[in-house]
Amino acid sequence: MNISDIIMNEIISAMGEAGSATFRRNEFAEKVGCVPSQINYVITSRFTPEKGYIVRSKRGGGGSVTITKINYGFGLMMHIINSVGSSMDENSARVILENLYLEGEIDEKTMNVIFAAVCDITLKELPTEMRDSVRASIFKNSLLSYIRK
Repeated sequence: MNISDIIMNEIISAMGEAGSATFRRNEFAEKVGCVPSQINYVITSRFTPEKGYIVRSKRGGGGSVTITKINYGFGLMMHIINSVGSSMDENSARVILENLYLEGEIDEKTMNVIFAAVCDITLKELPTEMRDSVRASIFKNSLLSYIRK
């Protein structure tokens, strides 16, 4: 197991049943046996909104980081819809849909249908500079349509 996996597992373990963990980067790095920048890397690459996490950092006084697992449901669906913004790449759409599926918020067929609608193959006839904005619009409207059912 590499250091990034160890850090991720330690954070998930610290979250426990509450689904949230607060820690100081430097102290956590010492505990795990790495440099603080490695903690930053794991946080920014593995604890993203697309993967179902909210990260808050406090500076000063030693600084701290709070990572919270988002509870899936209507509130999260609206959070995702609002956080997509005006553009979205194919990988982000795939990751969000896979997480919604793994959490039981959408079924496999819905995941596949929405992804088929927003994938690069479907949007290939559009000019490259328009694809991500059209993808975001289709993605958000598909999720809105799904939660209205």
